[in-house]
Amino acid sequence: MNINKQQIVCDKDYKRLDKFLTEQLPDISRSRIQSLIAEGKITVDGKTAKPSQDIKSGQLVDIEIPELRPVSVEAKEIPLDILYEDKDIIVVNKPQGMVVHPSHGHYDDTLVNALLNHCQDLSGINGELRPGIVHRIDKDTSGVLVVAKNDNAHAALAEQWKGHNIKRVYCAILCGMVQEDAGTVEAAIGRSKNNRLKMAVDPEGGRNAVTHYQVKERFAKYTLVECTLETGRTHQIRVHMAYLNHPVAGDPLYGRKKDALGRKAQYLHAKVLGFKHPISGEYMEFETELPQYFENALKQIREGEI
Repeated sequence: MNINKQQIVCDKDYKRLDKFLTEQLPDISRSRIQSLIAEGKITVDGKTAKPSQDIKSGQLVDIEIPELRPVSVEAKEIPLDILYEDKDIIVVNKPQGMVVHPSHGHYDDTLVNALLNHCQDLSGINGELRPGIVHRIDKDTSGVLVVAKNDNAHAALAEQWKGHNIKRVYCAILCGMVQEDAGTVEAAIGRSKNNRLKMAVDPEGGRNAVTHYQVKERFAKYTLVECTLETGRTHQIRVHMAYLNHPVAGDPLYGRKKDALGRKAQYLHAKVLGFKHPISGEYMEFETELPQYFENALKQIREGEI
């Protein structure tokens, strides 16, 4: 087993060792850092440590990070809503609640498991856990997603995403009444310094992010909007709408605690996806109807039930 060994000299005083290491090692979760400390893989000045202990400027932290064992992803018979398929790509309408690729707690119930059962020939560029996955939408977001079936298609699609040459339109129910009929949020997004599970507007350390929004319908406590992305940062719409103080209804990370609608689902749907076919170059655009859970929520709002 390969082991990644590192030494870090603390540059200032910190209240917690695990907090210091989370900042120093942004690609490793805080929970894994805590596990490594508990296993004796992380020491301070050559001594075993605790996650909660103070660390002082000048102290030496030795870190051993064992390589994670690869997880085998198996095909599983899970229904797919296929919008288009050829020998190079497959376009699906992902249901709300489905994880795109295997991760902690989800190894056999993901979109990748379903795709492997259906077509068995996905691009290997992203490795065993994420075959064919060019872009993602969150577990609690529904909507259109394209997957590459070979490496050439994957590389060509990834280049379009990198150049922001993709049309992406989302529908969202936002908390509160948005006053402006339309607007643009241009605010850089980076990893939250207070919660590693969250992203946040970060003008200094974040990456450029631009979201255009247009109001489609207003209600007493909610607003139906369409959001068009210029960039594709993690949680971009969710972060930008929360930044406007109108978070996506039902958002478990950025939403409002007192949100009657939000106790049922997260109301964000990837409605439109447009891109050039990776091999033929032909422009393709796919649009889906709002899913039933979304329509049911709108019906309840319009009838004054929520």
